[in-house]
Parts: sequence; C-alpha cells; structure tokens
Amino acid sequence: MPTGKCPLGPQTGRGRVGMAGDEDMIRLYSQRILALAADIPRTGRLERPQVSAKRRSPLCGSTVTVDLVLGADGRVADFRQDVKACALGQASAAVLGRHVVGASRGEIAATRDALAAMLKADGPVPGAPFEELAVLEPAKDYRNRHASILLAWDATLAALDEAMAAA
Repeated sequence: MPTGKCPLGPQTGRGRVGMAGDEDMIRLYSQRILALAADIPRTGRLERPQVSAKRRSPLCGSTVTVDLVLGADGRVADFRQDVKACALGQASAAVLGRHVVGASRGEIAATRDALAAMLKADGPVPGAPFEELAVLEPAKDYRNRHASILLAWDATLAALDEAMAAA
C-alpha cells in the first residue's frame, strides 16, 4: 500500500509514473488520469476576480487557488484555477474546469459530496456533466489521496461562499 506523498505531485502534470512494476500504482495513475492532468482547462488567474480562495492539503502539500466571478443569477460566470497537486488532484480539477462555468453552488456542492462518497463510501459516480470523475474510482483504496482529489472542489466552494456572503 502506498504511503506518504503522491509520487507525482505537486507538479504540473507532465511527469511520468516512475513506478513500473507496481501494478497498483499503474492502475491508479492510468493513462486517462494522466491525460486529464496534462490538460486542465481554465488554468491561471483571472485579471479581476470577484473572489479568490486557496486551499492546501496538509498531508501532501497540494494547493489549489480559485478565482471566480458570479453572474447575476448566482452561477459561475468566469473561473480560473492555479493547481499545484498530484496527477489525481489535477485530473479532478480538469473535470471541474470543463463544467464549472454556468454551474450553481448547489450543483458544485452536490458533485463534491458525490465524489467524496464515491471515494470514501463506495457511492456511485457523480452524475452528468461530471461523470468523467469515474476515472478516479481506483483511488478509493488510497485514502491519503482523497484530500488532493477534493481540493479544487473545496477551493471552489470556499470562493462561492465568499462571493455569496459579500453579495
């Protein structure tokens, strides 16, 4: 069973798994996860965010900073994320980045909770449009990776809460 820090993180997602022969790690860091990690949408920082929030995983040191702007309807109108996490955290952030614009706080929270349940309680894969999070199911057995996987979601919810409190 793996211990300690994620062997790929925190970094930019362009690394290679250096654990050939360790079948569990190869399964965990699938080609699909690595492809998502290498292509995170909406990266960087907004020039004029309405709010920003940063979250850090104390276990592995991963960090995610989220900038966002809410529309008049309370849904995410613009979004950027600065992700410094292992490949699993980056893959999760990639799925979030693909679908966050236009989403409500309730939708983001429900997906975050479904993702946590999938990882921790053998729950179902989160629903559309976030069903691609299924790629992270092999991480169920790696509890020390769960915080990194949830980090972008937690930072986004923190930013949403701050924006709504200021409104």
